[in-house]
Amino acid sequence: MKKSLTLLLIISAAGLLACGNNPIQNKTKGTIIQWRGDRTGIFHETGLKTSWHENQPQLLWYFDELGEGHSSPAIANGRIFVKGKTDGIGSIFVFDLNGNLLNQREYGAEWNRNFHGTRGTITPSGNYIYFISGEGVIYCFDQRSLRLIWFKNLLEEFDAPNIVWGITESPLIVGDKVIATPGGREHNVVALNKHTGELVWSSPGMGCWAAYCSPMFIDSQEVPIIVQMTGAYTIGIHADTGEVLWSHFKINRYPLHANTPLYHNGMLLLTTGASTGSTMLRLIDGGRAIEEVWRNELLDNRMGGVVRVGNYIYGSGHWNRYWFCINWYTGETVWQKSGLIMPAELGSVEWWLSDEWDTGEIRWQEEMPSMGITISADGMLFIYSDRGEMVLARASPLGFNIAGRFPITLGTDQHISHPIIYNGMLLVRRGNTIMAFDVKK
Repeated sequence: MKKSLTLLLIISAAGLLACGNNPIQNKTKGTIIQWRGDRTGIFHETGLKTSWHENQPQLLWYFDELGEGHSSPAIANGRIFVKGKTDGIGSIFVFDLNGNLLNQREYGAEWNRNFHGTRGTITPSGNYIYFISGEGVIYCFDQRSLRLIWFKNLLEEFDAPNIVWGITESPLIVGDKVIATPGGREHNVVALNKHTGELVWSSPGMGCWAAYCSPMFIDSQEVPIIVQMTGAYTIGIHADTGEVLWSHFKINRYPLHANTPLYHNGMLLLTTGASTGSTMLRLIDGGRAIEEVWRNELLDNRMGGVVRVGNYIYGSGHWNRYWFCINWYTGETVWQKSGLIMPAELGSVEWWLSDEWDTGEIRWQEEMPSMGITISADGMLFIYSDRGEMVLARASPLGFNIAGRFPITLGTDQHISHPIIYNGMLLVRRGNTIMAFDVKK
């Protein structure tokens, strides 16, 4: 249920209070926030706090009846969209910026085999929202009424298997096409008409299974390119025709490639876990081919994403449990900082790791440095660690200087949903709960 803003809520041993605030004014209406903002992890907001030491972010509102899930919130037309699962059935929830529930709609079966709940993030476009369930069904709904426009079972229609932890892709909109990755041998990546769901083109890719990745689009080369990471290959596909332009072999232990590649100035960053680290490619021949520029095996971020701020990459490793600053152009490790440790005054958080990724069974646990999710806005890094800390740090090649932190104590399950920033709010989803914190100056 939505909790009143007038209720004083103790959310940590540090005594953070959720107090009444004036209704949020929507200053960025028309802005669309999808997977990691615009798929880069960069949020184009200004006027945010640069330190939380003296003035920690206040909890504006929260809602704790989403059900199970790990998908992030999305925003369009001043409305917040997020998914959750209850009793095996997925639902869409729609909120205004003050946390009032405007609409709710069930859509069908959701993932219930391990790490239960929703996966991919909703992609808004025009008057519609698009998403893919963990069971591989792609949906299109009207934003305001939540009327179902069309749906398609990608795995059945395109003869593709589901993957160990369920389809986790956030669909990509390119013009009138919605791009998705069934991962079939023949129909590897497909483009559907976003208005009807009809097939526009099908690409065989490299015939490799899906790998939890959400694709990205490059329109600054001579040819328009969709870049997607599959189980063993990163592929570049002509956005108009589905033709495979190039491929790059990159595999890891599981295989899992959950991080959307980053593109800037003709260069394409791939980062993944399980000791394969990060690879930088350069697009050549107008985007029709690639060449490798550098590799850095230390930055092995698995699914928390990294960001590019200026000429540097910031993010955490996975097996290499450090926080890194890497030179975008050379791959040089500028600095590495041992994992974040929860201060004693904020209380302890049990950290766990499992090798039983098909079941989620805990094989062993102990205190270790953290890893996590990194996003950025206004020159600052917003870090959500797997131990439940929200940390603010300046994005600087001079060092890793923490400017404040607080614990996320509400919600259930793992701290693995990617937060977003919108209109001066930091929106965090953890399991059954979505929370909004005030991060304005």
